[in-house]
Amino acid sequence: MARYAVNALRPLGIPIAGVLVSAIALGVVAWLLAGQAREVVLPILSILVPSTLAVMFLFYRQSRTRQATQQTLQGVQARVSGIAESAMDPIISVDENQRVVMFNAAAEQAFGRPRGAVLGQPLDMLIPARFHAAHRAHVTQFRATGVTSRRMGGFTALTGMRANGEEFPIEASISQHVEDGRKVMNVILRDITERMRAHQALAQSKEELRELATAASSAREQEQGRLAREVHDELAQAMSMLKMDISFIRGGAPQTDAALAKRLDRMEAQIDATIAAMRRIAADLRPLALDDLGFSPAIETLVHDFERRTGVRCELALGDPDLALPAPQATAVFRIVQESLTNVAKHAKASNVEVIIGAEDDAIAVTVRDDGVGFSTSDPRKPQSYGLLGVRERAYLLGGETRIISSPGAGTEIEVRLPRDTARPA
Repeated sequence: MARYAVNALRPLGIPIAGVLVSAIALGVVAWLLAGQAREVVLPILSILVPSTLAVMFLFYRQSRTRQATQQTLQGVQARVSGIAESAMDPIISVDENQRVVMFNAAAEQAFGRPRGAVLGQPLDMLIPARFHAAHRAHVTQFRATGVTSRRMGGFTALTGMRANGEEFPIEASISQHVEDGRKVMNVILRDITERMRAHQALAQSKEELRELATAASSAREQEQGRLAREVHDELAQAMSMLKMDISFIRGGAPQTDAALAKRLDRMEAQIDATIAAMRRIAADLRPLALDDLGFSPAIETLVHDFERRTGVRCELALGDPDLALPAPQATAVFRIVQESLTNVAKHAKASNVEVIIGAEDDAIAVTVRDDGVGFSTSDPRKPQSYGLLGVRERAYLLGGETRIISSPGAGTEIEVRLPRDTARPA
């Protein structure tokens, strides 16, 4: 009979222990009051029975709440397990001793290890031996901070190890939570082998392109130097001979022939203009002063010619007036200053320009600053505008850096730093 009652109450969620305690209490009271008069028993029972029923109801409601909570928790755990199992990224959970307590299917595939061989084992088995100490210290520190989650290794790739000993790069984020009074740490991994290969291929391609561009730039400078020499030496010399011939004709012509004298004057003026144009073209092709006189005189000449042509005041500050640079750096710095000044003349509408060139222990610093109209550096580059792009490219070819500071109405400042030890031609 008692077993039947217990089996009937259990599906209802009524705690059996509470019913038994209540029944025993009622029995004891009934036994104690068995010999008492009815007037005494009834008031006591009228208090005891409702109280017992209330206690049983509270037991029942508490039990049902506990069952609902357990069912909800089981559902959440099932959903979390399902999500972790179906995730495309490896997910690993470890306990406070850094032993693996969860290892999803993606982790099995990434590390080449079956789940049964990993569960309960130290996390170190998935990491190359040389990283064991650092990794354990990192996880221990994270557990002590109380932070719920963060990226592991910052922006540096970590290293995992497959079952066959092969190492592979990974990204990882770690989180922690309390489960059954114990801290559990969850690590979500991503195999970035293909991404690293793509980055390496891209870096190699960029380096090859830079070497090609450097070779092309060197060949262009050499060809421009040859053309500049020919223009300066041969064509200018030919123009000078023509000018001498005009002088000879002028000396033998009748003094009374005004028309001939006027024509000879026009021819001589045209020859002078042609010689000046050829010298300018030769200087643009290749600054011969850079080869003949050296870096500092060539820069001084460049700045002086800029002032003369544009009327813009230009101040040159050389950290060392006797600064001597190897050919690659000398050519690059000259071209950077030349292109910067050309950009000022075309767009800046400036009244003053400052050129500063200084040599440090490991770098050459070049600054060109103007007080012109400026521009917004976030605006897209104008079509067919290559001045600043050329500055960046020349610095890049020598492994340097370029910084451009400008805003509308505040002028422009171009800062370039070139390494001194580079041997690549400009």
